[in-house]
Amino acid sequence: MQGGALKRVSVVAPLYNEKDGLPMLAATMSELAVRLGSNYELECVLVDDGSKDGTSDEAQKCFAGFPSVVYVKHERNLGPGAALRNGFARSTGELVCTIDSDCTFDPLRIPEMLDVMEHQQVDIVVASPYHPQGGVENVKPWRLLLSKGASAIYRAVCSCKLYTYTSFMRVYRREVIETVPFKSNGFPAVTEMLLRAAQRGYKVAELPMILKSRLIGVSKMKVAKTIRIHLRLMATALWWRMSQPNVPYATSERSETSRQQISELVLEERGGRK
Repeated sequence: MQGGALKRVSVVAPLYNEKDGLPMLAATMSELAVRLGSNYELECVLVDDGSKDGTSDEAQKCFAGFPSVVYVKHERNLGPGAALRNGFARSTGELVCTIDSDCTFDPLRIPEMLDVMEHQQVDIVVASPYHPQGGVENVKPWRLLLSKGASAIYRAVCSCKLYTYTSFMRVYRREVIETVPFKSNGFPAVTEMLLRAAQRGYKVAELPMILKSRLIGVSKMKVAKTIRIHLRLMATALWWRMSQPNVPYATSERSETSRQQISELVLEERGGRK
């Protein structure tokens, strides 16, 4: 983008008792800024969702040298959906990414997601471990069953046909986050937002990706509550499909990257970061 202003990319990361993982997150974001190169400007939006372990203080220490950081703090734990909602409100980027702070999806693949968004002219790009060319590594069986099983059911009942509906790592055009409301404050918020965006006609693409188990800390998911919310969302999605058959739902816009190129991306990731 020579001769013009850089596009700002906001990366929103909810944090809940993630003090120990923040040095790794900061190092990853620093490398991401380098990889975004001369085309994009990186903004980090860190939302401390009521942590009790000193997460906010550690975040300000680890990200002290970053040129553009926004800190948001909840006085009590509200849930990752609420953290995203408030992070979106404070972000300023034309493109907004959401990531897991534990980097279970590799944030260094965000440039590839941006390429898919621009080349395919879609509105949302989803990291997709359940795509035939995606995968999982060392993920706990209960989490895999919940996430992969939910995605299979969503695929059956939704008009928007994807392989993965539950992944946290996404890239959105700003218009999407400004026009698509969501009610959930928990982990299903990302699925709700995706379904509502598709129902409004926004186009979605998937990028095959590897989902890895977290290296630091423990999962904060409340499993029973998450399952109940997903069941309600599935019922809602089925109702939309049956009662509004003429609504222009988005379809899964597969990347037109060749099979060979996608395979190279997958093999490169499995071989480790450069």
